[in-house]
Amino acid sequence: MAKTATVVLMCGVPGSGKTSYAKTLERTGYVRLSVDEEMWRLDRALAARFGTPEYFDFTLAVERQVRSRLVDLMAEGLDVVVDLSFWSRQRRDEYKAVITAHGGAWQLVYLDVPRDELLRRLALRQLDPGPNSAPVGPDYLDKFLAGFEAPADEGETIIRL
Repeated sequence: MAKTATVVLMCGVPGSGKTSYAKTLERTGYVRLSVDEEMWRLDRALAARFGTPEYFDFTLAVERQVRSRLVDLMAEGLDVVVDLSFWSRQRRDEYKAVITAHGGAWQLVYLDVPRDELLRRLALRQLDPGPNSAPVGPDYLDKFLAGFEAPADEGETIIRL
């Protein structure tokens, strides 16, 4: 019988440090799943069209693949960290339900970072283009922040940076 898999759901806005934290867990044995990196691997040109309708359609398709891979990894008893913004409670609840239905245990880690620090990090990220450097400027960040549903009483661990 496979051991119970632990799945860490990373939650936060762009620039909050989700990928850095997820890579730390990866170094301890977790399998890291990243929608951004999978998109980049499959179609760099489309992955670079951040903010367009086709980008969002691509994101949804890739996320379905990542979720399927998550279920497979849990079946193997492997611990997983999902590097995704989880900007809505609904999305978090969907993943928690999938994890629980497949016998896994979940942890929700929310990275709470002030706007000024987010902008600083996002600007630095642009210096090294790649799968984790979507061009998020102040206007887009403000839209994201306005729609972001911070976890509250969801069993989350909050890390304030």
